[in-house]
Amino acid sequence: MLFCVCILLACNYLIVAIFCIDECVKLQKGTSRNGGWISVKNGYLCRMERREAIACIQEAVAAVYSREEARVIAWEVAGHLCGFTRSQGIADPTAAIPAEAEAGITEACRQLAAGRPLQYVIGETEFYGLSFAVAEGVLIPRPETEELVQWIAADWAGRSGLRVLDVGTGSGAIAVTLAHLLHDAAIDAVDISGEALRIAAENARRHGAAVQFVGNDALAATEQFAGRLPRDRYDIIVSNPPYIPASEYADMRDNVRLWEPSEALFVSDSDPLVFYRAIGHHALHLLNDGGRLYFEIHERFGQDVCALMQDEGFSEVKRRNDLNNKQRMVRCVK
Repeated sequence: MLFCVCILLACNYLIVAIFCIDECVKLQKGTSRNGGWISVKNGYLCRMERREAIACIQEAVAAVYSREEARVIAWEVAGHLCGFTRSQGIADPTAAIPAEAEAGITEACRQLAAGRPLQYVIGETEFYGLSFAVAEGVLIPRPETEELVQWIAADWAGRSGLRVLDVGTGSGAIAVTLAHLLHDAAIDAVDISGEALRIAAENARRHGAAVQFVGNDALAATEQFAGRLPRDRYDIIVSNPPYIPASEYADMRDNVRLWEPSEALFVSDSDPLVFYRAIGHHALHLLNDGGRLYFEIHERFGQDVCALMQDEGFSEVKRRNDLNNKQRMVRCVK
């Protein structure tokens, strides 16, 4: 009888050993038992550590992004889903990830490997130090646009009670940020997309920004466009309109052209300045004397946009480069 018990115990230990070896092999492949994030440490089953979660995410996106991009994305996703900052991840890399983060990491890896943008995967992005909700149907705010906002804030520092119009607001990043930077400003924002307006309003509520959002078509006739606005005059009009020629579609990365809304990105090659022409014409009728119009632009069309605004009747037309030394912004005065 004792002999049989010993045999049974030996068999049990053997099964556990085989199981642990199997788990280690699966862990190296980025998977684990039942899809859960479990690792084996000194013969014990443990929750995956922060550093292991980061490594698994980085491996999942390696075929889509460069090594450095994959590393940044892995840290961002792991920190967002597991609730730790970069400094916490560095200080305590072996801390176990929460059990509730397991499914989120697995799903995030699947989406990122398919090319879905990081910002859509986690549902938010940072702009000018603020967190903005984003989703399919709204353009992801870029760092270059922060520079446009900074230009506006610097130009109007110390002024209060300004009237501002953001044309093509998207996520509301420009309008909401200006509401924080300009004292007591009355800010209106328009977009043709109902989904964009919904997300923009959510972001305004998130940050307590008093922005009035209105559905409007920037390409409508000026009388029709102006008739849908809450105010008849503005001190500042700003727009980051679609400006990428359709011929550049094939050159764009998949995580941009296959996921972000094409109507917020691309214009016809036959008339790439169509939005600048329309918005410039609107602005000439809507701006107070001395009011200013600000645009984000395609790096190839800086001179053309400036010439168009001069022909429209604006003065003091100025271009400015972004931090990458590309022509990216235009400002003009009525």
